[in-house]
Amino acid sequence: MAAYDEMLTADKTRRKHYQRYGEWLDTQSADVISRRRAEADSLFHRVGITFAVYGEDEGTERLIPFDVVPRVMAADEWRLLETGLKQRVRALNAFLHDVYHEQEILKAGVIPAEVILCNTQYRPEMQDIDVPGGIYAHIAGVDVVRDGAGTFRVLEDNLRVPSGVSYMLENRKVMMRLFPELFAAHPVAPVEHYPDVLLENLRSVAPVGVKEPVVALLTPGAHNSAYFEHAFLAQQMGIELVEGQDLFVRDDSVYMRTTMGPRRVDVIYRRIDDDFLDPLAFRPDSLLGVPGLLSAYRAGRVTIANAIGTGIADDKSIYPYVPDMVRFYLGEEASLKNVETYILRRPEDLAYTLAHLPELVVKEVHGAGGYGMLIGPTSTAAEIEEFRHRILANPSNYIAQPTLALSTCPTFVEQGLAPRHIDLRPYVLSGRDITIVPGGLTRVALRQGSLVVNSSQGGGTKDTWVLEQ
Repeated sequence: MAAYDEMLTADKTRRKHYQRYGEWLDTQSADVISRRRAEADSLFHRVGITFAVYGEDEGTERLIPFDVVPRVMAADEWRLLETGLKQRVRALNAFLHDVYHEQEILKAGVIPAEVILCNTQYRPEMQDIDVPGGIYAHIAGVDVVRDGAGTFRVLEDNLRVPSGVSYMLENRKVMMRLFPELFAAHPVAPVEHYPDVLLENLRSVAPVGVKEPVVALLTPGAHNSAYFEHAFLAQQMGIELVEGQDLFVRDDSVYMRTTMGPRRVDVIYRRIDDDFLDPLAFRPDSLLGVPGLLSAYRAGRVTIANAIGTGIADDKSIYPYVPDMVRFYLGEEASLKNVETYILRRPEDLAYTLAHLPELVVKEVHGAGGYGMLIGPTSTAAEIEEFRHRILANPSNYIAQPTLALSTCPTFVEQGLAPRHIDLRPYVLSGRDITIVPGGLTRVALRQGSLVVNSSQGGGTKDTWVLEQ
């Protein structure tokens, strides 16, 4: 099936929500758009929005390419998506509470116990720990795509330390500066209040009895690829950006070192993986974490967002079971469907996948960033055979999916305007309520024909406009 075009119908007429923007675009020359794109690059450089690429020369920093042609979503499309996202994240939080408490979903046989209990992302240290409000995934980045029929489908759940929201915010800021006339003419829902909503969300899950919670953002430091985002969000929320050495635990409470003496910290928005959070509980060689943090957490004296152990819910081996979670915990059918997925630990799925490798996308269950995967239609025969051997060596380490023709959006490339494949990462905040700022981060595969939107592999970003009417 051909890719769904976000802007044009099958007969090449503009969709209603793109009508006004398309008319404006018709009046713009390629030179004007090119100049605006150069201005955008200059603004991003000035602000310092870069990311490091692991595996490249030390100190290599890149600017994520930004496309000045926005992705536009109709109000009714967004309402549909928002409803499905809230339902999905409610079910995922219920699942996390369950697997770290009664494990009813395992007893019912809905998910094989070994898929959970033998998974490296399952943290037995979290067993029977009660977290405020039963919320584990306070910030979820859910990757959504559209299939050939235009139906929204979830490609991936990101519940550990989802990143990218700073690009959503800065993309909007740059677009409003470059194209103020467009925002005057279009009822675009705002996103700039996200830091305020995030801070309120974090405060709402403070330990019981804390009236004026102190929130801090824990970063691994300036060498981390997402450090710009850590500093940006801390500054926007008006909270302290801290590293592990800035914190200490005393009497099962966490304190921050300040020039005025120790100050109690009630909520930690952590941007460090589980393994590195507490050298006394996890990796003893970690210099990034806080010794004793887990004991303070177990005592209920500090909230960690996202909770330790959330990785079990976003592992690719768990993804196929999310619709079952919605049914099990909420008694509802999932309104946002998964992409059809083959679980290669099942003999029949393995046999089908091996027979159809040139047609499928195969992913490592612990992989991320577009690495550790095979895209059959764009791979050579030798690459497919090499991957076949990897699958046969450890089938349970892989899932497979049909190659989706991700929807396309007009994008300004060297040849001018051309369709390029996109996805969307909305950010779902769970606290006293579940809140989603309209839109999210639209990522775009800038190479012609490419389906890989990750910035580490040449992808770019766009502003995402949700129309309010």
